[in-house]
Amino acid sequence: MGRAIVRNPRIFLMDEPLSNLDAKLRTQMRAEILRLYQKLKTTFIYVTHDQTEAMTLGTKIVVMKDGVIQQVASPEELYNCPANTFVAGFIGMPPMNFFQGKCCRGGEYGTYLQIGDFAVNLTEEDAERVFRKGYMGEVITVGVRPEDLVLTEEGTEHEVLVYEMLGAETYLYFTYEGKDVALRTNADTPYRRGDRISFCLRNDKLHLFDGDTGIRI
Repeated sequence: MGRAIVRNPRIFLMDEPLSNLDAKLRTQMRAEILRLYQKLKTTFIYVTHDQTEAMTLGTKIVVMKDGVIQQVASPEELYNCPANTFVAGFIGMPPMNFFQGKCCRGGEYGTYLQIGDFAVNLTEEDAERVFRKGYMGEVITVGVRPEDLVLTEEGTEHEVLVYEMLGAETYLYFTYEGKDVALRTNADTPYRRGDRISFCLRNDKLHLFDGDTGIRI
């Protein structure tokens, strides 16, 4: 790195520079590389398979699958508006939860998604987009991040299969409709492995994808 800096290059190319380091040193070196980037004020092209490195270091990220570009965007846009299910599942840890939902209209919910045994009403923006693009009556893929699942007192109960406490937050893992689900909650949650919980989805945080292509609706 020092020899490269002395040459004052216009672009630095780093190919997984932290891959052989232990977790603690990796974290320290991420901060050092970021400080170096801010000090030199030049372009860094950083190749990594670690999405945490990409999200913490990158100002613009190119997500690729099998050599094909899936999305080019800022870390915030990749997280909040992924272009397809691959990007949605790759960015974020634990990864986004995916459900199958049928787009319906009528009754007290207006336009809603039928996901398993419960209905989730869509926001006006999502409802308009689903209707305009011809998905009414179709089954689509619904993505929800672990922090956008909410514990409730009512509804179908599910057994907690894994309890994971990470200091300031806790993750509860269970299955729904045959799929693994991760839910993030407070560190002081009383639920443990073997307990039964009910949950709902924040309808203002849904990510809607085509059921066949996986492309964002």
